[in-house]
Amino acid sequence: MITVPEAARRTGRDAETIRRWIRTGRLQAQKVGTQHLIDEADLDVLVGDEQLPLPAEWSRLPDGRPMPNVVRAVRLSRAGR
Repeated sequence: MITVPEAARRTGRDAETIRRWIRTGRLQAQKVGTQHLIDEADLDVLVGDEQLPLPAEWSRLPDGRPMPNVVRAVRLSRAGR
């Protein structure tokens, strides 16, 4: 579970955008006290497989092969696939 500011940081969006998604029902969240807590899996589903741009030197392994999509592999593993 992550907070709205953390969700905004991870997605590269404004915190108010995350709050708007919660208010409209686009993003599920639980309210604890005055804060909304968001399940990381729900956030991942909403933003899909969007990735932040990486430095060019990170796109290839030292031997020249393309870098595998580790984030996708972890998400599939968490989903039991």
